[in-house]
Amino acid sequence: MKRCSWCDNISDLMLKYHDEEWGAPVHDDRKHFEFLILESAQAGLSWNTVLNKRENYRKAYDDFDPKKVAKYSEKKIEQLLSNSGIIRNRKKIEASINNAKRFLEIQKEFGSFDKYIWGFTGNKQVINKTKDVSEIPPRTELSDRISKDLKNRGFSFLGTIVLYSHLQATGIVNDHEITCFRYKKVMEKRKK
Repeated sequence: MKRCSWCDNISDLMLKYHDEEWGAPVHDDRKHFEFLILESAQAGLSWNTVLNKRENYRKAYDDFDPKKVAKYSEKKIEQLLSNSGIIRNRKKIEASINNAKRFLEIQKEFGSFDKYIWGFTGNKQVINKTKDVSEIPPRTELSDRISKDLKNRGFSFLGTIVLYSHLQATGIVNDHEITCFRYKKVMEKRKK
């Protein structure tokens, strides 16, 4: 079975993530919030490192409930900073709480975060016909626009590169290599 070359020989967890999640269109707000938390935590680290801590994040962050995360106190921040199962970076943790508050504001304004973020593409998946991982950009004009808008709304630790990772992870952008078995699977899901 042919996969995207970027996930070869990394870990079983990465293969599972690639085979089951990456690039599949997401329309669930809690899943969007989960990826935003994990992707901002990843800044400067490998995605494999974050995937290995994902279950710890799920427990530490109340199953990625933005309403609960938005209410985290200084005491909770200290608990998170002492949790060796997650990435213990004060700025990233504080950003996650701030971003939870901003996330809720977007939900209130647009009805859901999903409507907000998919609105940037007219509710259509961006299909890239990538032949090789070297063709995948770290950012695009689309991620620039969304990142700028999120920053204007008060989000932090969500620059254009982190945002492009979010677009890929949540299937707003299909960056599977065209020879990868998931490219066709994601396309089929898109049609449904």
